[in-house]
Amino acid sequence: MRGGWAAALFAFLLAGCAALKEKDAPAPQAAPTSLEVTGGSPALQQLLERFLDVARVGALAGSETIDDLEWSRLIQAAPAQARELLQTEGYFSPRIEVADETRPGAAQRRVRLNLDPGPRAEISRVTFEVEGPLDSAAEAGDARARATLDDLRKSWTLPAGKPFRNADWGEAKAAALARLRAAGYASASWAGTGAEVEAATNQVRLFVVADSGPLFRFGELQVEGLATHDLQTVRDLAAMEPGTPLGESVLLDYQERLQKAGLFDNVSVTLDPDPAQAAAAKVIVRLREAPLQTLTFGIGYSGTTGQRVSVDHTYRRVFGYPLAARNKLLLGRLSQSWDGELSTPPGKGLWRTLLGGTIERLVSSDIVLTQQLRFGRAQEGQRIDRTYFVQSERSLRSVDQIDTEVVALSLNYQGIWRHLDNAVLPTQGYSLSAQGSFGRAHGTGAETGLFVRSYGRLTGYLPLGRNWYGQARVELGQVFKKNTVAVPDPELFRAGGEDSVRGYGYRDLGPIVGGAVAGGNSLFTTSIELAHPLSASIPTLWGAVFADAGNAANSFREMKIDRGAGVGLRWRSPVGPLRLDLAYGYQVRKYRFYFSVGVTF
Repeated sequence: MRGGWAAALFAFLLAGCAALKEKDAPAPQAAPTSLEVTGGSPALQQLLERFLDVARVGALAGSETIDDLEWSRLIQAAPAQARELLQTEGYFSPRIEVADETRPGAAQRRVRLNLDPGPRAEISRVTFEVEGPLDSAAEAGDARARATLDDLRKSWTLPAGKPFRNADWGEAKAAALARLRAAGYASASWAGTGAEVEAATNQVRLFVVADSGPLFRFGELQVEGLATHDLQTVRDLAAMEPGTPLGESVLLDYQERLQKAGLFDNVSVTLDPDPAQAAAAKVIVRLREAPLQTLTFGIGYSGTTGQRVSVDHTYRRVFGYPLAARNKLLLGRLSQSWDGELSTPPGKGLWRTLLGGTIERLVSSDIVLTQQLRFGRAQEGQRIDRTYFVQSERSLRSVDQIDTEVVALSLNYQGIWRHLDNAVLPTQGYSLSAQGSFGRAHGTGAETGLFVRSYGRLTGYLPLGRNWYGQARVELGQVFKKNTVAVPDPELFRAGGEDSVRGYGYRDLGPIVGGAVAGGNSLFTTSIELAHPLSASIPTLWGAVFADAGNAANSFREMKIDRGAGVGLRWRSPVGPLRLDLAYGYQVRKYRFYFSVGVTF
């Protein structure tokens, strides 16, 4: 007990001593030196105040005093140091005056620097030369080499007439060398660079000479991390013949194809940069395989078909064979479906063979049950996707307990062309989706006959300046057939919904058959949208206004155009734009909310 009281008393005495020490401690002293820069731009003033020794010595010395000799040396050195700093920003003929304004007996030494930076130097001439195999190939008439040289010179970021800065000069050299290496000259380096300054005229002449080194060409594929899947699959996805120039885009495209194949969780494609092996370079592929089977459960809401749950199963090597199977089951309030596909991995030319099937039940003003079986070939490229297939199809449409059945067999083509700055978050370019079908159909109460179906959807994106972005779409479709021939409902067209005419329900626009909306032979929709970021602090959140119009009908002559307009929010997320829209349908005089994620092609 006594020990406890003694410890408490000792702690109290220590606290009291600390309090007295804090009370008696002197107030913090001002920095021993002070620099004030006048004249020039705020950026130049900040540069000098930050890096001149006469300003920095105060922070380095702390509370220590600076003697007169050291202070005199710092003031004498300040003009030369200031000139060196200003030269990095392109000012080669400044006028600088330094004055010591320290008052006698003052604790703080003060200095004023008056600055007249003069005109900033401009680049008067750029000499860009390339030595080595690239230059030799261009002189020999090689079209690729000439195009590479032209691209290097046109992309140079410091042309004549532009202000000179050391930082820009360094960035321009780094960008040019990176561009040369990306073109397939992986060991490229600078043979010499120089900036010649004429201070009297404030002009700078730039000289850059690059040594391209050899052009790297594909010779050997080294694959690491492959355990289950076939090596031939990885080779086929390379889509490179021996001798193919190994530019950066070639390697990135190969890496993207491996990622899109769905067989690997992690992919890395690199080049062995050994110049001695450039004629037959080694491409190194490092892989981590995805699990053989994955099962994904989902729950969500669709602006078109309401609440839904889904189960998605993927089997990446069916019974040990190089085949992938995918099955997706979706149960929603207005839509229930199963979609499955069995396919080979991409082979020569990146073509794969597929066998697929779909069963779907859609509820709107009618009930449509569709069954499809298809067999074909598909090719998925960087900008173009193509699919050719034969399809057997059956649809059953029910209205007021009256069923109409139609079956068809058709040859089909589907293609998507993309020319976009970004496939996930596009702001410039266009995408075109086209479909064509030729088949023979027979339906309840109809004669057997031929039909041709065509469809196209063109979407354009355009930046309008001042952070405004435009988007426009036009969609056309037509089924050519005799009036006495029926085709399955999915081959016909309906309009309305979030990717069609907003302000109307999903599949609510079309001809009325049997007291309910049915599919039509003709389709036309169009849309225009303007968007702008809502705040500079949140550049990924945009506001939008839009107007839609269109309809589906038995013919274009019978078509009545319905209109919708509204406002929306866009969040440009990493997986695509998330859209929340409020639209007004002029013909139905109702408002509707829409919610969607991603870009429709």
